[in-house]
This record gives sequence, structure tokens and C-alpha cells, in this order.
Amino acid sequence: MALVNIERIRNQFSNFAALPALRQLGLMVGLAASVALGVAIVLWSQKPTYGLLYGGLSDKDSAQIMNALQADGIDYKVDPRTGDITVPANEVYMARIKLSTQGLPKGTSSALDLLQKNSGPFGSSQFIEKVRYHRALEQELERTIASLDSVQGDRVHLALPKQSVFIEDSPQPSASVLLDLYPGRKLTPPQVAGIVHLLASSVPGLQPDKVTVVDQHGDLLTGNQGSSESATGSALSSAQYALTKRLDNSYAKRITHILTPLVGSSGVRAQVTTDLDYSLINTVSEKYDPKGSVIRSQQTLDDSRWDASNSGGVPGSLTNQPPPAGVPVASAGATPGAKNAMPPNSKLLQQRKEATRNFDIDKTIQHIKQAPGVIKRLSVAVVVDYQTKAGKDGKPGKVPLTPQEMTNITNLVKEAVGFNAARGDTVNVINAPFLNDTSGPGLAPSIPSLPFWERPWFWNLIKQIVGGFIVLLLMFGVLRPVMRSLSGPGAGTGKDGAPALNHGRPEPSALQGDTVSLSGQAAAVSAGGPGYEEQLHAARTMAQSDPKRVAQVVKTWIDKDE
Repeated sequence: MALVNIERIRNQFSNFAALPALRQLGLMVGLAASVALGVAIVLWSQKPTYGLLYGGLSDKDSAQIMNALQADGIDYKVDPRTGDITVPANEVYMARIKLSTQGLPKGTSSALDLLQKNSGPFGSSQFIEKVRYHRALEQELERTIASLDSVQGDRVHLALPKQSVFIEDSPQPSASVLLDLYPGRKLTPPQVAGIVHLLASSVPGLQPDKVTVVDQHGDLLTGNQGSSESATGSALSSAQYALTKRLDNSYAKRITHILTPLVGSSGVRAQVTTDLDYSLINTVSEKYDPKGSVIRSQQTLDDSRWDASNSGGVPGSLTNQPPPAGVPVASAGATPGAKNAMPPNSKLLQQRKEATRNFDIDKTIQHIKQAPGVIKRLSVAVVVDYQTKAGKDGKPGKVPLTPQEMTNITNLVKEAVGFNAARGDTVNVINAPFLNDTSGPGLAPSIPSLPFWERPWFWNLIKQIVGGFIVLLLMFGVLRPVMRSLSGPGAGTGKDGAPALNHGRPEPSALQGDTVSLSGQAAAVSAGGPGYEEQLHAARTMAQSDPKRVAQVVKTWIDKDE
């Protein structure tokens, strides 16, 4: 069988030439439109779906991003109306990661450009200028806070009241900040304090206690708001709760870390409840020791009177001389070193001695100030999974721990948390089989996979399937019927508008009721044209090219013979 049927092609051209000019033009336009539509559908199915990369960028940022995409070999498109940059949907996140490593987009536009905005030929009012400055200041603060590593986005709202000429009546400005943090990120208290002081230093008259910082979940990150007793109590309660939570997590981690080598990271669950005493106690105690006494002060008085009438000396120059320097007059003639030295012939007339002694008892004074946050009681609950061991049949199975192993684990837990029975601490460790749970401390929670209809490849596959179906529909529903009609009988029309059969030749009387024929070659056979071999070849060719039509003719012949 020949790959190209020359006779069939000749018949198609001859049948096409027999059509009216208007029908020929319509047929050509239809074929051209079908081919163009098929090509467009194929191109559309092969074209990737584009997703938004960045929008609302300045011209400089857009130019930098396009240059970076060209350097990385990433295809992109720019919306001529909005200037948004789009890339293939399956490369959006990869492109953003690559641009982030290069620090793009940088956001080169300044919020203070709002002050230079044209307000018309008459300018702008003072109120409009004040609003623009207010908004520009907020945008600059937002851009500054967004430069932090953990901050994905933020909003800043400033309340700047009108200042009064009287200092006492001047209200203070305040500010509120909403932070959108990256998933899994948290700000530490020093970082929150840094944001608060950053705003307080940027706005004149703004005090740090007038700044409120909230994250995207609505959690208050600043705990020092207000100076009232209620605000202070609320802040203290938040700090106490945070301290208790940290201690609970710290004890739970200690238990998990010490038991992980024994039972595995997924074989232990621990919870600790810490009861803290936040009472501020100031104790002053004064103690006396009656057995311990000391002399605090002592005073002694010794008074003696002497009779010095018989005392005297040899007249002369020595007797009339004054005593030496530093020697009392009464003892001038006494012997040095003698007690109550008086002249040897003097007589004691009167003597009085007094002594006063003050004693103190030993006393101790203590000032004790107990810091808040003292642990009053610990409650520890630990659950340990069954261990996987090989059974008698050699298959692994879950078996409980032995009493000795449970005792060892309980002792380890007590040592890890600093168990104190006098304080009232309790530790409860049980052994029970776990369900097939993959979530637990130290294990990352399983991330659910995206449904297949939300993945980029699914829609690309749908586009290709739809495009292929439409192309097949055009080929077998439009092009093939047209080509078969051209390769069939004459396409001319009769007087009544019905298609003429056999190129205008009359049908035999036996086939007048049929609407089909064996085309021009079959008509030549019935008319007694060429020889038998040629007729047989034409009949075989016709049977191969259009077997349905030949079957219809044979059926008609059989019906006639019957």
C-alpha cells in the first residue's frame, strides 16, 4: 500500500475545484482558522503559568530585579499597566530566595517624597502638609523596624496631639506598633525594648512607656505600659507567668534529655508544674544571748587625803626651788615609782575608792529580704513508652519496663529536677504504650503535604491535556470530515441545492434510492470504461480508502438481488 495515494489527492483537488467560489473561500478560511487555532492551543498548553513575584516597586527596584533575573536565567514578564513582575509559577519562591540573598528589593524610594508631591497650582494647606509629614514619619519608622532580621513586615501608628502653650495641659504623644514576624521567629525582651526606645528616640516628646508593641497574633510584647497600679500589676503577672513557664519548660527539657539515651526521643513525655512564691518578705530579727556579756564602759575613782604637816626639808636653796617639769607638786619630794607617793613623814587621813562598770548582753540584729520567685513545690509527671524488643518468635514487639528499670528512671527524674521531699515535691513516672504519634518534644511536627491540585505541575498538566484534546477534536472533528468530503463524490450542487452525485452522471435505476456511490472510479467501472484489471484496481483502491461506502453499495446490491 502506497504511503501517498496520488489518485485520492487528485480527486480532492478536482472536487475542491468543482465547488463554487464562495464555498471554496469559506472552506479555505475555515481550514486556516482551524490550523491557527490548533497551533495557538498547542503554544498555550506549552506556555508555563506565571505568578506574581513583586508588585508596587519603584522603577529603580524593578530595574535591579530584572537585571538579577536575567543574570540567573529566570524568565520574567512585566505588566505594562501596573509594572508588576511575574515569573513562572514553579519558580516564584526560588526567585525570591535568590533575590533575597542579593538584598533585593532594597526599597530605594523615600517616604519623605510625599512632602514633595504636587498639590496643584494653589499649593496645599497646613493641615495637608501636617498629615503628609505624619504619614511620612510613620513609613520611615516602618522601614527602619522592618530591617530587623525577625520582622517580615510592620505597621506604625503615631498619635501626635496638638501641643498647648501651657505645659501642664500638653498631652503626651503615644505610638503603637504591629509586627509581622517570620514563621517560627520570636523577639526577645531586649529586642522589644530596642524597638520601643527606637520609636521613643525618633518622635519628640514620646516616652518609652507610651509605646505599645503587638505581634501578628495579638500578643502584647511590651509589659511596662502605664504607671497605674492596675497596669503595673498586669505587667508583673505577665512576668511571673513567663518565669513560671520558662521554669516548667526547663525542667521538662532536663527530664527529656536525661531519658532520651535510654528510651529514645519519642519514648518519653514529661510535664512539670512549678509552684512559685512571689511574696516579697522583709524580716528584721533581734536576738539576745544572756550567757554572753561584755564590759561596755568602766569608770574608777580613787581619792586619798594625807597629812603633810610634819613634812619639810632642809632650809636652803634646794627647798625653795620648783619641782621638775611633769611632776605634781604633792609628789615633788616623793620617791619615784611609789604608790600615792607622798613625803615619807606624811600621814593618811582619808581614802575613798569608787568604780562604775556598764555591761552589755550579746545581741544579734538580722535584716532578711526574701526575693520573690522561690520554689514552693514541684509536681512532675512522666510517661515512658514500652520498649521494642524481640519476642520468642523473633519478631519485634512492645514490652513493658521492669520494676528495676522504672526505679532507676524515677531516681534519674528526681535528681534532674532537684527533688525535695520536705518541700512537698511529687514525682509520678508511669510506663504505658504510646500510640503511633510522631509529635512530641524534640521532634519536628510533620508538615502536611499539599493536595495535588494545588501543586504547580498539576495545572500545567491540565493545560497540556486540554490543549491536546482540543487539537484532536479539530483534527478528527473538522479537518478529517472536510478532507473526506473533498475525496468523496463530486461536491457540486444540483438544481435543488443537494449535492450532485457522480460528477453529474445519472445513477442506474437500481441505485436511484441510494445516496452514496463509489466516486468517479466506481462510476467508470459501471459505465464500462477501461479494462477489467483497471476496474479491479480502482475497486480495490476505493475499498481501501472508503470501506464504509463500499459496504453500503454492496449491501444495496444484496438487497436488490433479494
